[in-house]
Amino acid sequence: MNRLTADELRSKYINFFVSKGHAQIQGKSLLPENDPTVLFTTAGMHPLVPYLLGEQHPAGKRLVDFQKCIRTGDIDAVGDASHLTFFEMLGNWSLGDYFKEEAIKMSFEFLTSPQWLNIPIEKLGVTVFEGEVATKGSGATEGSGATKGSVGIPRDDESAAIWKSLGIPENRIAFLPRADNWWGPAGTTGPCGPDTEMFYYIGDTPCKEDCKPGCSCNKWLEIWNDVFMQYNKNAAGEYEPLSRKCVDTGMGIERTVTVLNGKTSVYDTEIFAPIIAAIEKAANCRYGQDAETDRSIRIIADHVRSAVFILGDPKAVSPSNVGAGYVLRRLIRRAVRHGRKLSGEGMSLSLIAEVVVDGFKGAYPELEQNSAFIKNELNKEEAKFMETLQKGEHEFEKLLPNLLKDPRKIMSGRLAFKLYDTYGFPIELTEELAGEAGMTVNREEFDEAFKKHQELSRSMSGQAFKGGLGDQGEMAVKYHTATHLLHQALKLILGEHAAQKGSNITAERLRFDFTHEAPMTAEEIKKTEDIVNSQIMKDLPVFMETMGIEEAKAQGAIALFGEKYEAQVKVYTIGNSASDFFTKEVCGGPHVERTGTLGNFSIQKEQSSSAGVRRIRAVLK
Repeated sequence: MNRLTADELRSKYINFFVSKGHAQIQGKSLLPENDPTVLFTTAGMHPLVPYLLGEQHPAGKRLVDFQKCIRTGDIDAVGDASHLTFFEMLGNWSLGDYFKEEAIKMSFEFLTSPQWLNIPIEKLGVTVFEGEVATKGSGATEGSGATKGSVGIPRDDESAAIWKSLGIPENRIAFLPRADNWWGPAGTTGPCGPDTEMFYYIGDTPCKEDCKPGCSCNKWLEIWNDVFMQYNKNAAGEYEPLSRKCVDTGMGIERTVTVLNGKTSVYDTEIFAPIIAAIEKAANCRYGQDAETDRSIRIIADHVRSAVFILGDPKAVSPSNVGAGYVLRRLIRRAVRHGRKLSGEGMSLSLIAEVVVDGFKGAYPELEQNSAFIKNELNKEEAKFMETLQKGEHEFEKLLPNLLKDPRKIMSGRLAFKLYDTYGFPIELTEELAGEAGMTVNREEFDEAFKKHQELSRSMSGQAFKGGLGDQGEMAVKYHTATHLLHQALKLILGEHAAQKGSNITAERLRFDFTHEAPMTAEEIKKTEDIVNSQIMKDLPVFMETMGIEEAKAQGAIALFGEKYEAQVKVYTIGNSASDFFTKEVCGGPHVERTGTLGNFSIQKEQSSSAGVRRIRAVLK
């Protein structure tokens, strides 16, 4: 088996698939453009959704890249041997070209060939989709997929047969249900389908005779999956067969490096070694000697790495109380809290961040370009959190005399939750202070209040992110086109510095962030509206051309600062011709065919988003 660093694995993967006719494309932002169904890019396929749904990619039908991703569902599990918030995903795609057989054979070759990873075949096992019976009364036919409820798709015997032909024995092929072997969509809508997953055996002896990948003994570690995109889940929850079959694969860099180097934890690899060393030095502690200390070190390592990538992104958000900014704030504050736990006084996260930037700047140069911003935001958020902790401790001290009157010496969970909800004071610190006073906290009561708070937040989030560009809905497409008109109008009214910093689109409205220091005046808002509506009234054609990025810029196309582009890009022009236009922008699409279909454009609100960034909320009537 070939021992590789993360950089070596990344390079080998790209070279392998380029040798198989794939074009290397650039990974995209951690903050997805025009997809309000998720806060972050959660998978390598996420930026490619329009192409998986049928659009033609400028680079062709076979693609390969590496993509930075964040998943927030397991934040509380971070601290064990394998969970991460930020991770890198290697991926290759077929957009209507090859399908199951070629995808599986290429995966097998990369895993087992001495030239590539050289993993012994006896260490590998796979899972495939066990199939589903269509929901009774749904009107579904077997394999149609165009139904609510259970999809009604047969067992994936084809993939199993391909694996067997390659030498994977039947006792290491497991048929698993939807929860294990169905992938997507990345948000609430989009392309999806059954997958086959590849596992590496990290155990010594099987837990039982029929121990297979997916077994609850956790001796099998998933390292790669091939997703066979056959369906699109629409906004109504229906599964429609895609017009062309696609393949989306994903290999996690951290997990694969772990098994290639004979490790059992992602944190024991060279990826995390310098970060952990920096934490040890800052906190004057040692990794690998105490379980609780190790957990705190892992949390700090993961959370600082995640925060660096969010803050270093070309579309970076700052810590806040909403959306992606709230996740970022939570990551930073949890890291600060565990730093205090390790050293008492805490540590400077910006010093740990420097190590992260240095380790990843080769693959992600934007981190070094934005290093000053990263460190400044971390320092500001640490300072704010320390103020929060002081306020919380002060409030606790005020409550303490009455609390001590309770002969049971139990602090109400509801009161503990009030400290958390009002002052952002962590429950762990409330328990710590209570313990110092000889008291306990009713944790069950706190957890119940916290659960209600989470359910409310999820409900509000679900309403906020309803709809979106992922389902290619008519109104979402209209709003996406309107952002191009708005972007150019802002440049005309405010100046060329008014550059897009992000957008969020639903079927009901658009939200557009742009660089500008001061609030817009009522006159500037009215002029911006008038310019957009005048271009709508002209019923201008919208057309797309594929060209080189430098040619696009030479023609006056807007390209977002810091964004990574392929050699060939899509350029959307709104105007009468390539030389007579209102706006020209590098964009993945989709767009309406003429501006006259948009309706009346109205700005509902203009406000601050973050330092130096303004936000417009607008609707089409």
